[in-house]
Amino acid sequence: TGGVLWNVLWSVVGGLVAVSLGLLTCIYVATLHENDLWFSNIKEVEQEISFRTECGLYYSYYKQMLHAPSVQEGLFELINDNTTESKRTINLLQRMNIYQEVFLGVLYRILPIQTSLEPVYFYIYTVFGLQTVYVIALYVTSWLLSGTWLAGALTAVWYILNRIDTTRVEFTIPLRENWSIPFLALQVAAITYYLRPQLKPLQQKLALSLIFLSTLTFSLTWQFNQFILLMQALALFALDCLELVSTGKVTCLYLVQVSSLLLVWLLQFFNPMILGSLALSFIVAALTVNFFQKNLRSGCFVTRIGKLFLHLIFVISLTVILNYLTKKALQLKSDEHIYKFIKAKFGLGSTRDFDANLYLCEEAFGLLPFDTFERLSDSLVLYPYIWAVSMVTIIATVAAVRNLSDSTNTQLPNGKEEETLFVRPDVAYNLSHTVVFGLLSYSTMRMKYLWAGHMCAFAAYGICSDEVWRPFLKVIRLHTTARERLIIYTVPVLLLGFLYYKFSPKLLEEMSELREFYDPDTVDLMNWISTKTSKKAVFAGSMQLLAGVKLCTGRVLTNHPHYEDKSLRERTRQVYQVYARQSPEDVHSILRSFGTDYVILEDSICYERRHSRGCRLRDLLDVANGHIMDGPGENEVDLTPSPHPRFCDEIRTDQPPYTTYFTRVFTNKTFHVYKLRKGKKKTKSN
Repeated sequence: TGGVLWNVLWSVVGGLVAVSLGLLTCIYVATLHENDLWFSNIKEVEQEISFRTECGLYYSYYKQMLHAPSVQEGLFELINDNTTESKRTINLLQRMNIYQEVFLGVLYRILPIQTSLEPVYFYIYTVFGLQTVYVIALYVTSWLLSGTWLAGALTAVWYILNRIDTTRVEFTIPLRENWSIPFLALQVAAITYYLRPQLKPLQQKLALSLIFLSTLTFSLTWQFNQFILLMQALALFALDCLELVSTGKVTCLYLVQVSSLLLVWLLQFFNPMILGSLALSFIVAALTVNFFQKNLRSGCFVTRIGKLFLHLIFVISLTVILNYLTKKALQLKSDEHIYKFIKAKFGLGSTRDFDANLYLCEEAFGLLPFDTFERLSDSLVLYPYIWAVSMVTIIATVAAVRNLSDSTNTQLPNGKEEETLFVRPDVAYNLSHTVVFGLLSYSTMRMKYLWAGHMCAFAAYGICSDEVWRPFLKVIRLHTTARERLIIYTVPVLLLGFLYYKFSPKLLEEMSELREFYDPDTVDLMNWISTKTSKKAVFAGSMQLLAGVKLCTGRVLTNHPHYEDKSLRERTRQVYQVYARQSPEDVHSILRSFGTDYVILEDSICYERRHSRGCRLRDLLDVANGHIMDGPGENEVDLTPSPHPRFCDEIRTDQPPYTTYFTRVFTNKTFHVYKLRKGKKKTKSN
């Protein structure tokens, strides 16, 4: 009885520590956000401008729901939107993942909080609150893997200390990943629990229910859901092939993924991108081949390797066929820019495609910088992580070879002498998860936020797990039960003490640094648009700026940063001709075809220096148009000089023929706004 009571008390303490560290993370990022912008003291327009690029676009729909006469009318406006893309009516709930904005907008309207909490704080506090969910989910994952909540505490502390690499929520609040990744972490925690051995049927059903709900929420809140679920499905497929997780449980997880994606497809008004996703094609292919390919787990080692190779070929082939036929039937081209980007990124051919190069030239889509590993080393998370991945990989490899060598093998150890050859299914899944997403993060820096949090959990598991320490101690012949227990409780406590001593002064200093939002040129621009232009005026410009124009002024846009639509990408490339070498007649014709009344030109783009030659926006446009680039340097041999000067530069001279088509109506140090004179349309581009 005393032992049971102690276990309950120890678990309660662990739960309280989890909640406390989760709330501490929430308060920490909220404080950083407030101190960086002095958010509570700046004007509403400045608060909204602080939601940069696509963040502003998403927040504008929350604002739109609040200002609608009723919830029904707000939903109708979103489903029949004609202000996000001029001369088009689009269903925003189908095109974008904005159910969270709808939900918060409705919730704010019905809760009795309007007098005590401003709408913007309700929004940002909700997103910061999800950080609590995220940290608790990581904490629980590490606790389940290691068997001690000390691992969870170490996970949470590492998450906070490595904030630069684990989250960017404090300065990109409405970004889809900040809504979605906490639910992905919750899903991983639920999968970890589900894969634990000897669960009762009721426990399995509850775990599957939580996996389904978290997968659904994660998928509904981020357009990249299909690519992340594909990576997860590949990890499960590998574990099934190597018999590290039972086929029955893998099949259940596949079905949860499929049902979640199909429900999202329904909620997003039959969004064709979901049906045409590789994730759905792969899962259907894997389930189909599993059903028809019998006796996969019989025969000697060589025979089974041959069967697995054939199995892999069948699944890949069927995936490609299904995906091709689905996209052909749906005439789906919305995600082709991603495949062009991947092809060019991995050197499978150069490209002049504007959209692919736009991604390739952004640092966020490059390789993970080396200084990331320096920061992770400095916080002492990288070395335990490498230790844990190395040890578990060795154990899993030995277990997989043993499984494939013995057709009568079961996944449970038969005796103490074989215990080191056994890897638990939940540990095997987390190993595959961290390896797959680690490789993804290394290849594309932006994806590190999918990996770094889980990395903290897996590193803490490696420090606090007897399954990792025991084989190592046996190899060096120092193993005793007492020594093993001493290590798994002493090491994390010492680590936590050291981390507190080293980093607490730095964190306190960071939280005491006070800055203030300052962007007077953008504020002037937004105020001018709000007071001097018609509410139905159509604005053209850069994607990033136009998102802010929509949020701050409510004006109609020609283009915007949500790039998952082929026709919008082409429209954006056309609008961006204002930064290319084009004649004023052609630029005017293009802009008028989209119904443009005003075009905003930015010096930071026209005279860009942030990127090197070849990656400046004007260079990408020149190459896509077949023109040589500005400045000294090489050009491809078939590029030719343009007969026209650069539009964004030459229009500033206010000379004919530019004044024939455009009138300057606003200017400051950063922005120049020109009103289009009504004229004859030459062509129409959509």
